[in-house]
Amino acid sequence: MKADKKKVCHLIKTAKGQLDGILTMIEENRYCMDISAQVLAVVAVLKKANQEILSAHIASCLAETLASGNEQDAQKKIEELMGVIGKM
Repeated sequence: MKADKKKVCHLIKTAKGQLDGILTMIEENRYCMDISAQVLAVVAVLKKANQEILSAHIASCLAETLASGNEQDAQKKIEELMGVIGKM
């Protein structure tokens, strides 16, 4: 992985902590809208982590493949990226 590992790990650990908090909220029968707000916060953090990973992939892995001139490998990397973008 070419992304800033420290940054991505921090984001994932933040999401993990938020998920633990959500589980506690559910167990305590907290208000639905409060739980929903926390779920959306986790989604936002995970999206940010994914954006960091994809940006680094484009800037390094994809750029290196394009620079190599290997059209078959470049097409494969582009298709992989488009597959991920399609799932977003």
